[in-house]
Amino acid sequence: MTRSALVGMPVVLAALVFAFGWHIAVGAKTIPLATVFDAILSYDGTIFDHVVIVNLRLPRALYAVLVGASLSVAGALMQGITRNPLAEPGILGLLTGAAFAVVLCVGYFKIASPAMVPLLAAIGATGTAALVWGIATAAPGGSTPLTLVLSGAAITAFLGAFITLANLLDQQSFDSMRVWLTGTLGGRSPDILYWSLPWMLGGLALAFAIARQVTALAMGDDTAVGLGVNVARLKALAMLAVIALTAASVAIAGPMGFVGLVIPHVARILVGADYRLIVPFSAVLGAIYLLVVDIAARLILAPIEISTGIVTALLGAPFFVWLVRARL
Repeated sequence: MTRSALVGMPVVLAALVFAFGWHIAVGAKTIPLATVFDAILSYDGTIFDHVVIVNLRLPRALYAVLVGASLSVAGALMQGITRNPLAEPGILGLLTGAAFAVVLCVGYFKIASPAMVPLLAAIGATGTAALVWGIATAAPGGSTPLTLVLSGAAITAFLGAFITLANLLDQQSFDSMRVWLTGTLGGRSPDILYWSLPWMLGGLALAFAIARQVTALAMGDDTAVGLGVNVARLKALAMLAVIALTAASVAIAGPMGFVGLVIPHVARILVGADYRLIVPFSAVLGAIYLLVVDIAARLILAPIEISTGIVTALLGAPFFVWLVRARL
């Protein structure tokens, strides 16, 4: 482990603890940090602030940590296996594909079981990934970074149009999903977390397990093969982790774009090109990032709350434009 990683990890973990406490403390009523940690460590149901913290604010903070970590790690893996600095679940269409599958099945087929939502999202993300990859591969020149981005943009627009059309045709059925489709951490059922958590933990565990091999793959297929890596198997495992992380994140928070684009690049600046460091740093930095973004979403126009996904898009889109200008 490099010196920057040895120094940096305790710093980012401390920042995560602070951001977590700050996230819980702010809101319609500001609660002192001392009360926040007291409620978490010594909950007293007779104290109103404790009830608000444990029942309302703590779950939302946990959603931010899990979704931020999952999308960031998914983006890091996609950038590693495709060697494409613009790759992330949103830009390549996986978020919209997952959301489309959930909207279609919940809105039209009335499949409302929380246990099914992550599975439906995974099916949608898998189908979209295969479609985008197929279109990019069939293009002249093959699956270059540009063709992957263009294919992802086309499929995202196509499926997004279907989601909008479904909403217009049956507004009553889709009314409860309208805010979710913009990317939000508020008002989510604990059952969704219960059924999504195994997908997230499995995806994160798999990402950590293959991180060393992804480092070799990021240097090129021939180099990876020379180092004894089974490239086809590794790409399949990485996509399995990406789909699991993306599906669980969409199930909890809806399609929240650009998180997986921004954070892996920040992690590389801090720790270099070793995915054994990029993956854990992306997870922690992604959690911090979404906590801070969600705080901003609640405070910018208070008492009106902006969907967190709108803020991630406002921050991520300029970063995407900068990457396009710098790398392509």
